[in-house]
Amino acid sequence: MHIPDGYLSPKTCGVLYAAMAPVWYLSARKVQKTLHAKQIPLLALSAAFTFVIMMFNIPIPGGTTGHMVGGVVVASVLGPWATVISLSLALTIQALLFGDGGITTLGANCFNMAFLMPFAGYYVYHIIAAGNPGQRRKWVALFIAGYVAMNIAALAVAVELGIQPLIASSPDGRPLYAPYPLSVTIPAMAASHLMFFGLVEAIGTAMVVSYVFKTNEAMLYKPAHNPLKPLWIALIILIILTPLGLLAKGTAWGEWASEELKSILGYAPAGLQRLEGLWTSIMPGYNIPGFDSPMKSTLGYVVSAALGSALIVLTIYIAGRIWKR
Repeated sequence: MHIPDGYLSPKTCGVLYAAMAPVWYLSARKVQKTLHAKQIPLLALSAAFTFVIMMFNIPIPGGTTGHMVGGVVVASVLGPWATVISLSLALTIQALLFGDGGITTLGANCFNMAFLMPFAGYYVYHIIAAGNPGQRRKWVALFIAGYVAMNIAALAVAVELGIQPLIASSPDGRPLYAPYPLSVTIPAMAASHLMFFGLVEAIGTAMVVSYVFKTNEAMLYKPAHNPLKPLWIALIILIILTPLGLLAKGTAWGEWASEELKSILGYAPAGLQRLEGLWTSIMPGYNIPGFDSPMKSTLGYVVSAALGSALIVLTIYIAGRIWKR
């Protein structure tokens, strides 16, 4: 769901940046007022978790891939406003440092994954788990929340891509940006997310948050016991295991480079080609330049996961110190 540069028209990108601006402002204000100093490590860990979990690409029939996002995991623990900050930071580092998602489309990617997804999942969970739910109803509520939230975000991506041929085309009728109409984008995104990636998000959300809920009291009220230690260890293990994401071959639907689109369509949209190289990331594709052999690519993927996580944690800690002055 990381929309690259060139797939959305400048007007669409501007509208979605404008939509996110007040959301980012309100999120920062609310987190500054409501986040306790003892919760900052959990926020940092949550942001790093979303970054790393998105590196685990999963192949599906048809030659495309996808991944879990983790938006509902963070929203269930820290609330949707903190999740906006958490996921927006992860998406920004992905785009700037690793070229995963575009710079012009960062507002759109944050709107879909850092705003729609956590808010949808948070409120779906609380509607289903209203009252005094037992562990089973909590698990079911988390499962449904993750499933619904993932599919709402996927639908938003499908609509944003699908309206491009309607709003931006060349004189000969060819789309300038994303080439497929709504009649193609919605079924394509719906098929993969309703049948597979929504279930991945649902199961992952229910499993992770169920564990966090079991240790919630210790996390919030007994920091001297370092209850986050098992989660930090789990994050390190995930970082080490990230090369499993390299096993998935193919490109996520709607994230093709212009050359791939040309081989599919017979042409590459002119606007997409113009914006595609707008930003050159330092470590494109989560790899170190020059690390071309399989062994070096694996090492580069692990280094990217560790570096991205470290930057996220450091940024959260610095922001936390500023907020709590």
